[in-house]
Amino acid sequence: MRLQVHSIHFDADRKLIDFIEQRVDKLHTFYDRLEDGEVFLKLNNEGIENKTVEIKLNVPGRKLFAKEQARSFEAAADMAIEALTNQLKKFKTRIKNGRV
Repeated sequence: MRLQVHSIHFDADRKLIDFIEQRVDKLHTFYDRLEDGEVFLKLNNEGIENKTVEIKLNVPGRKLFAKEQARSFEAAADMAIEALTNQLKKFKTRIKNGRV
């Protein structure tokens, strides 16, 4: 799967990008037909939980999206990937039941 990582208002280091790519690649265990995706890392100026991660995934016939905010990019990415995992599981059961 092709994954693009965009950092907005800062330059993300390679360690953070590798962490996110590694976590997103694990989504293949839930659905193996992932086409591509984009990750947006945003640094906000307000509050303690000022790091936002947005993940967009394209699967055949559908686009999945998750947005989470936390104190660190790693925590926000974990929460967004957990939300996408749930979306993929629901999508897969809909395909099996013929309701897509």
